[in-house]
Amino acid sequence: MFSASLVPGAFYWARSSKHFGGDLTIVQVSTVFGEDPDYWALALIGTDEHAMPVDFEIICPAELPAQRPYTIQHAAE
Repeated sequence: MFSASLVPGAFYWARSSKHFGGDLTIVQVSTVFGEDPDYWALALIGTDEHAMPVDFEIICPAELPAQRPYTIQHAAE
């Protein structure tokens, strides 16, 4: 999957040799640096860090559980 097909705010399974020791992780597409796709970053879940999309191999979208209701609470909340 190419970064051009990423959706702002969406979660993806990804892998990077620069982050998390190459282990699979979930990242979220962030527009904190700007709405233009050239400024998108990946929020590293469980940290307060962001990384460049080119640093990651995007595997596939991370699906939310089918059970409802569910909520996503961000660390800052």
